[in-house]
Amino acid sequence: MTILVIAEHTNAALVPATLNTVAAAAKIGGDIHVLVAGQNAGDVAEAAAKIAGVSKVLVADNAAYAHQLPENVAPLVATLAQEAGGKGYSHILAAATSNGKNILPRIAAQLDVDQISEIIAVESADTFKRPIYAGNAIATVQSSAAVKVITVRSTGFDPVAAEGGSAAVEAVGGAVDAGKSAFVGEELAKSDRPELTAAKIVVSGGRGMQNGDNFKHLYALADKLGAAVGASRAAVDAGFVPNDMQVGQTGKIVAPQLYIAVGISGAIQHLAGMKDSKVIVAINKDEEAPIFQVADYGLVADLFEAVPELTSTL
Repeated sequence: MTILVIAEHTNAALVPATLNTVAAAAKIGGDIHVLVAGQNAGDVAEAAAKIAGVSKVLVADNAAYAHQLPENVAPLVATLAQEAGGKGYSHILAAATSNGKNILPRIAAQLDVDQISEIIAVESADTFKRPIYAGNAIATVQSSAAVKVITVRSTGFDPVAAEGGSAAVEAVGGAVDAGKSAFVGEELAKSDRPELTAAKIVVSGGRGMQNGDNFKHLYALADKLGAAVGASRAAVDAGFVPNDMQVGQTGKIVAPQLYIAVGISGAIQHLAGMKDSKVIVAINKDEEAPIFQVADYGLVADLFEAVPELTSTL
């Protein structure tokens, strides 16, 4: 049994979610291969070779994969799945990121198998657990497909060590350029604070912040804590902050060591995106707010008094 993990990377460095995906692969068992599809991604391949538990790194280095366009990467992976060792891969895994969700459905379609989305636990080589109904229930899914195509919710698995491995690195030839899409450009949000999905501490604000200007209180607190700043969908929909700050089922899934929810009532969709956090602190003036049902520590208070006081105390 051999598992292929599609590396999430920037052509310069591995994205941490790759380590969580390898951890999921290790739970399944068997040899683990990592595919690095990109351009001038030699440093990424070297980093992947050092991941604990990885036995081989496949490198597809070509301009066609520079931006990991799914129309180009999916045929590559499908071909590898059918050719590997004459037997093919038993499982294909990727992190449930924008890239993973973009590429894997196409791979599943080309292999004519079902996809299993956002697993949070491995029961056996063919049985997995995944959240449904906005995280209100956990489904146990068993697949009889010849190749299991799976996206992994990174918050469900502790990352493996990034050092300690010594995998062989092998080049993959025959680039695939489907010619169906082209990379035009990107605008990346820049911040001195940690990236939301990788931060160890996250401070989030909700509708209770009342307006975007009031997020300055959260920014001040976050700077004291070295934290990232997030928001509920209500705050994003109200135009308080941009949507790249949204935490929740339709936003970013986070599981930091500490999550501080300020002025957030705790709608199901928001809880689905942060309830795996190690410690949850809620500040809300409504003592009946659902957020207190999942919080480890709750403070019933006016956030405009409590947050500045907390910041000054820190």
